[in-house]
Amino acid sequence: MKAILFDELIQSVREGGAILRGQKRASRRFVIEASGVRAIREKTALSQPEFAHLIGVSVKTLQNWEQDRRSPTGPAAALLRIISSEPQLAIQAIHRP
Repeated sequence: MKAILFDELIQSVREGGAILRGQKRASRRFVIEASGVRAIREKTALSQPEFAHLIGVSVKTLQNWEQDRRSPTGPAAALLRIISSEPQLAIQAIHRP
């Protein structure tokens, strides 16, 4: 690994630690509203089980998001934003071998 890349990686790890300790605020956060999850799924024309399998979560988790009992965060929220923007392209990319 090149020294400059290693230094960037170390800086990122330190920044992540500071965010976890509450010493620094995250630069961005993805929040998807519950009604948005259902709308995103409907854009794909997939059933709940099919969509849950596509994004790698349980059907129960997806149902909790759609019924506003829980909200997707982190990578799941980011993936939902991508699917929302380009549903068919995202599905093709996810299913690519």
